[in-house]
Amino acid sequence: MSPEEIEVRALQGAELEAALDGVAALRITVFRDWPYLYDGSLEYERQYLATYRDNPGALLVGAFHKGRLVGASTSTRMEDHAAEFAAPFRALGLPLERILYGAESVLLPAYRGIGLGHRFIDLREDHARALGRSHVAFCSVQRPAHHPMRPAEARTNDAFWQGRGYAPLPGVLAEFSWKDVGDAEESVKPLQFWMRAL
Repeated sequence: MSPEEIEVRALQGAELEAALDGVAALRITVFRDWPYLYDGSLEYERQYLATYRDNPGALLVGAFHKGRLVGASTSTRMEDHAAEFAAPFRALGLPLERILYGAESVLLPAYRGIGLGHRFIDLREDHARALGRSHVAFCSVQRPAHHPMRPAEARTNDAFWQGRGYAPLPGVLAEFSWKDVGDAEESVKPLQFWMRAL
Protein backbone atom coordinates (compact mmCIF):
# COMPACT_ATOMS: atom_id res chain seq x y z
CA MET A 1 0.00 0.00 0.00
CA SER A 2 1.38 3.39 -1.00
CA PRO A 3 0.49 6.53 0.99
CA GLU A 4 -0.09 8.33 -2.32
CA GLU A 5 -3.14 6.11 -2.85
CA ILE A 6 -4.79 7.52 0.30
CA GLU A 7 -6.55 10.87 0.31
CA VAL A 8 -6.45 12.56 3.73
CA ARG A 9 -8.57 15.66 4.23
CA ALA A 10 -10.53 17.64 6.79
CA LEU A 11 -14.26 17.03 6.50
CA GLN A 12 -16.82 19.78 6.87
CA GLY A 13 -20.50 20.39 6.39
CA ALA A 14 -22.43 17.80 4.37
CA GLU A 15 -19.29 15.72 3.77
CA LEU A 16 -18.65 15.49 7.52
CA GLU A 17 -22.29 14.55 8.15
CA ALA A 18 -22.11 11.83 5.50
CA ALA A 19 -18.96 10.34 7.05
CA LEU A 20 -20.21 10.05 10.65
CA ASP A 21 -21.54 6.50 10.44
CA GLY A 22 -18.29 5.42 8.76
CA VAL A 23 -16.26 7.00 11.56
CA ALA A 24 -18.51 5.30 14.11
CA ALA A 25 -17.91 1.92 12.48
CA LEU A 26 -14.14 2.58 12.42
CA ARG A 27 -14.09 3.46 16.12
CA ILE A 28 -16.05 0.33 17.02
CA THR A 29 -13.76 -1.88 14.92
CA VAL A 30 -10.37 -0.39 15.87
CA PHE A 31 -11.10 0.17 19.55
CA ARG A 32 -12.37 -3.40 19.94
CA ASP A 33 -8.73 -4.50 19.74
CA TRP A 34 -6.04 -4.20 22.39
CA PRO A 35 -5.55 -2.04 24.40
CA TYR A 36 -9.02 -0.46 24.40
CA LEU A 37 -11.11 -3.68 24.19
CA TYR A 38 -14.12 -1.43 23.65
CA ASP A 39 -17.48 -3.14 23.18
CA GLY A 40 -19.09 -0.24 21.36
CA SER A 41 -22.52 0.43 19.92
CA LEU A 42 -23.54 2.44 16.88
CA GLU A 43 -26.13 4.32 18.96
CA TYR A 44 -23.51 5.61 21.41
CA GLU A 45 -21.09 6.41 18.60
CA ARG A 46 -23.64 8.49 16.72
CA GLN A 47 -24.35 10.52 19.85
CA TYR A 48 -20.65 10.99 20.59
CA LEU A 49 -19.72 11.98 17.04
CA ALA A 50 -22.56 14.51 16.81
CA THR A 51 -20.35 16.76 18.96
CA TYR A 52 -17.95 17.06 16.01
CA ARG A 53 -20.76 17.84 13.60
CA ASP A 54 -22.19 20.54 15.87
CA ASN A 55 -18.97 22.20 17.11
CA PRO A 56 -17.24 24.81 14.92
CA GLY A 57 -13.99 24.34 16.88
CA ALA A 58 -13.84 20.62 16.17
CA LEU A 59 -11.85 18.85 13.47
CA LEU A 60 -12.71 15.58 11.75
CA VAL A 61 -10.13 14.25 9.31
CA GLY A 62 -10.90 11.33 7.03
CA ALA A 63 -8.51 9.02 5.20
CA PHE A 64 -10.02 7.57 2.02
CA HIS A 65 -8.81 4.74 -0.20
CA LYS A 66 -10.69 4.61 -3.50
CA GLY A 67 -13.57 6.48 -1.86
CA ARG A 68 -13.78 4.18 1.17
CA LEU A 69 -13.18 5.65 4.65
CA VAL A 70 -10.27 3.69 6.15
CA GLY A 71 -9.14 6.03 8.92
CA ALA A 72 -10.20 9.06 10.89
CA SER A 73 -8.80 11.54 13.37
CA THR A 74 -10.76 13.91 15.60
CA SER A 75 -9.85 16.93 17.70
CA THR A 76 -11.68 19.57 19.67
CA ARG A 77 -11.04 22.44 22.03
CA MET A 78 -10.18 21.00 25.43
CA GLU A 79 -12.84 23.06 27.19
CA ASP A 80 -15.47 21.52 24.89
CA HIS A 81 -14.57 17.91 25.65
CA ALA A 82 -15.61 15.58 28.49
CA ALA A 83 -15.17 17.01 31.98
CA GLU A 84 -13.30 13.84 32.96
CA PHE A 85 -10.58 14.79 30.48
CA ALA A 86 -10.37 18.51 31.24
CA ALA A 87 -10.28 18.31 35.04
CA PRO A 88 -6.70 16.94 35.41
CA PHE A 89 -5.27 19.95 33.55
CA ARG A 90 -6.54 22.48 36.05
CA ALA A 91 -3.76 21.38 38.42
CA LEU A 92 -1.09 22.24 35.79
CA GLY A 93 -2.01 25.90 35.71
CA LEU A 94 -2.33 25.81 31.91
CA PRO A 95 -5.65 27.30 30.80
CA LEU A 96 -7.86 24.84 28.98
CA GLU A 97 -8.36 27.50 26.32
CA ARG A 98 -4.72 27.04 25.26
CA ILE A 99 -5.08 23.30 24.56
CA LEU A 100 -6.43 21.36 21.59
CA TYR A 101 -7.53 17.87 22.63
CA GLY A 102 -6.75 15.11 20.14
CA ALA A 103 -9.58 12.71 20.79
CA GLU A 104 -8.63 9.75 18.59
CA SER A 105 -6.89 8.56 15.48
CA VAL A 106 -8.14 5.25 14.13
CA LEU A 107 -6.86 3.33 11.11
CA LEU A 108 -7.74 -0.07 9.77
CA PRO A 109 -4.76 -2.45 10.21
CA ALA A 110 -3.97 -2.71 6.50
CA TYR A 111 -3.30 1.05 6.35
CA ARG A 112 -0.93 1.35 9.30
CA GLY A 113 2.80 2.01 9.03
CA ILE A 114 2.69 4.08 5.81
CA GLY A 115 2.75 7.56 7.35
CA LEU A 116 -0.94 8.32 7.76
CA GLY A 117 -0.51 8.86 11.50
CA HIS A 118 1.94 11.67 10.72
CA ARG A 119 -0.56 13.24 8.33
CA PHE A 120 -3.25 13.08 11.01
CA ILE A 121 -0.95 14.80 13.53
CA ASP A 122 0.09 17.46 11.01
CA LEU A 123 -3.53 18.41 10.35
CA ARG A 124 -4.36 18.33 14.06
CA GLU A 125 -1.45 20.66 14.88
CA ASP A 126 -2.37 22.98 11.98
CA HIS A 127 -5.90 23.15 13.39
CA ALA A 128 -4.57 23.95 16.86
CA ARG A 129 -2.50 26.83 15.49
CA ALA A 130 -5.48 28.13 13.50
CA LEU A 131 -7.47 28.24 16.76
CA GLY A 132 -4.65 30.07 18.54
CA ARG A 133 -3.81 27.09 20.72
CA SER A 134 -0.32 26.70 22.18
CA HIS A 135 -0.50 23.00 23.11
CA VAL A 136 -1.94 19.72 21.81
CA ALA A 137 -2.80 16.92 24.22
CA PHE A 138 -4.27 13.44 23.98
CA CYS A 139 -4.55 10.46 26.26
CA SER A 140 -4.06 6.70 26.05
CA VAL A 141 -5.55 3.92 28.14
CA GLN A 142 -3.33 2.26 30.73
CA ARG A 143 -3.69 -1.51 31.05
CA PRO A 144 -1.94 -3.84 33.52
CA ALA A 145 1.18 -5.50 32.09
CA HIS A 146 -0.28 -8.93 32.80
CA HIS A 147 -3.81 -8.27 31.56
CA PRO A 148 -5.29 -11.61 30.42
CA MET A 149 -6.30 -10.22 27.01
CA ARG A 150 -2.92 -8.62 26.24
CA PRO A 151 -1.54 -10.11 22.99
CA ALA A 152 1.98 -11.52 23.16
CA GLU A 153 3.11 -9.18 20.36
CA ALA A 154 1.44 -6.06 21.80
CA ARG A 155 3.42 -2.84 21.57
CA THR A 156 2.59 0.75 22.36
CA ASN A 157 2.67 3.87 20.21
CA ASP A 158 4.98 5.59 22.71
CA ALA A 159 8.00 5.78 20.38
CA PHE A 160 5.88 7.28 17.58
CA TRP A 161 4.39 9.91 19.90
CA GLN A 162 7.77 10.77 21.41
CA GLY A 163 9.21 11.12 17.90
CA ARG A 164 6.56 13.76 17.25
CA GLY A 165 7.57 15.70 20.35
CA TYR A 166 4.90 14.48 22.76
CA ALA A 167 5.66 13.40 26.31
CA PRO A 168 3.54 11.87 29.07
CA LEU A 169 2.49 14.28 31.79
CA PRO A 170 3.48 12.69 35.12
CA GLY A 171 0.48 12.21 37.36
CA VAL A 172 -1.98 13.72 34.86
CA LEU A 173 -4.56 11.01 34.40
CA ALA A 174 -8.22 10.91 33.50
CA GLU A 175 -10.70 8.18 34.29
CA PHE A 176 -13.32 7.07 31.83
CA SER A 177 -15.75 4.14 31.76
CA TRP A 178 -16.71 1.78 28.98
CA LYS A 179 -17.67 -1.87 28.61
CA ASP A 180 -14.82 -4.17 27.73
CA VAL A 181 -15.30 -7.02 25.26
CA GLY A 182 -16.61 -10.00 27.23
CA ASP A 183 -17.76 -7.95 30.24
CA ALA A 184 -21.36 -7.44 31.29
CA GLU A 185 -20.88 -3.94 32.73
CA GLU A 186 -18.79 -0.83 32.23
CA SER A 187 -15.64 -0.37 34.30
CA VAL A 188 -13.41 2.63 34.98
CA LYS A 189 -10.08 2.84 33.15
CA PRO A 190 -7.16 5.22 33.76
CA LEU A 191 -5.93 7.22 30.76
CA GLN A 192 -2.48 8.83 30.67
CA PHE A 193 -2.24 12.31 29.15
CA TRP A 194 0.49 13.25 26.68
CA MET A 195 1.17 16.79 25.47
CA ARG A 196 3.50 18.99 23.44
CA ALA A 197 3.90 22.72 23.03
CA LEU A 198 3.60 23.96 19.45
